[in-house]
Amino acid sequence: MVLLATMLALPLLSYASTYPRHNDHSHSHSEANALLSRWYHDSDHPVHALFRRGNKTDGVTYAAVGSAEWSKGFPDPWQPNDIDEKLIPPKWVDALNDAVARKAIPNVGVPKSENGGNPVYPNGGDPNSPEICSATYQCRIDGDVWDGPAGTVALSFDDGPSDGTSQLLSFLASKNQKTTHFLIGSNMIYNPDAVKKMFEMGNDLAVHTWSHRYTTTLSNLQVVAELGFTMQLIHNSTGGRIPKFWRDTDKRVSAIAKEVFGMTTVIWNHDTDDWTLTENPPQTTAEKIQSDMKKWLTGSKSPGLVVLEHELSKQSVDAFMAAYPLMIENNWKVAPMGELFGGNVSYQNAASNTGAVTLNNLIDAKNGPKPNANTNANVDANASSASAS
Repeated sequence: MVLLATMLALPLLSYASTYPRHNDHSHSHSEANALLSRWYHDSDHPVHALFRRGNKTDGVTYAAVGSAEWSKGFPDPWQPNDIDEKLIPPKWVDALNDAVARKAIPNVGVPKSENGGNPVYPNGGDPNSPEICSATYQCRIDGDVWDGPAGTVALSFDDGPSDGTSQLLSFLASKNQKTTHFLIGSNMIYNPDAVKKMFEMGNDLAVHTWSHRYTTTLSNLQVVAELGFTMQLIHNSTGGRIPKFWRDTDKRVSAIAKEVFGMTTVIWNHDTDDWTLTENPPQTTAEKIQSDMKKWLTGSKSPGLVVLEHELSKQSVDAFMAAYPLMIENNWKVAPMGELFGGNVSYQNAASNTGAVTLNNLIDAKNGPKPNANTNANVDANASSASAS
């Protein structure tokens, strides 16, 4: 029997030079049940026999990345207001309600942010208190990632796919260097080829919300929507892989990410401010970033470095490229999140972009079978054996 191939097609990368704003993209997605109502086969379906030995997908045939069917059921990209709650799958809402009932989600007031400033909590709430513990104010939550293992640089980039992505991927490929991309769901909709290329290169795909709203200022349900839809789009774009990592938080939001979706929150211990290089006025310069990087990379190797960097622009990627030789010259181990913090496991239900994938959904994966990095070496041999049987 010939094994049916459902591996995602990975065409050559192409990009638009600019990214549409939300008000340039007016179509709507109104079919709430299209997203999750039947996205996998029952366990006794014949397709499971085809993929029982482990393969590079979970055995489900997903819509082609970038097609109209692929984006169906998701919120509009870059919409300025709350995500329509009718789009949120009931299973996600039930999981949130269960976590709240278990008192696993802190019951603290939702803060406000004026003009993009730091969140201000109601009733004089202390952002460094154990109940709130906001990462914006450098409060560290147990279980969140801030520091790398000694001697390591945890390499990641926020806000992709964006204007700097093509240049970044070309550079990483030339150095045979893998990274973690903290993706914005809205940007994925506009740039499916970039998502496919990231995955093809073996980079970890992680979550950075649907529309880059300040999650600490959102209701519990809106946090679920911002995280869940980005997770689901990554899942549907990677053969069923469920993201393990995400970035942005306070204690309430971190708890939602963990208790509802099983994700680990990643913060940072050094910030380049590279996202401001194209702002008017910028808050940093390429020279200052290089100076900071040199100081960090020639300094103590404990703890390891988790540096906040972005693939937003040519300027931000140029800043990384200028610093990369310092990482190598100073004998740092440069690696993505899954390798350093996940025991070589990049997803909740798969060790890597080529390892075996366990069929699951966003809510149940956190309690499902855990992937083992050792399965990566065997998956190709297993698939070949299956195709010959």
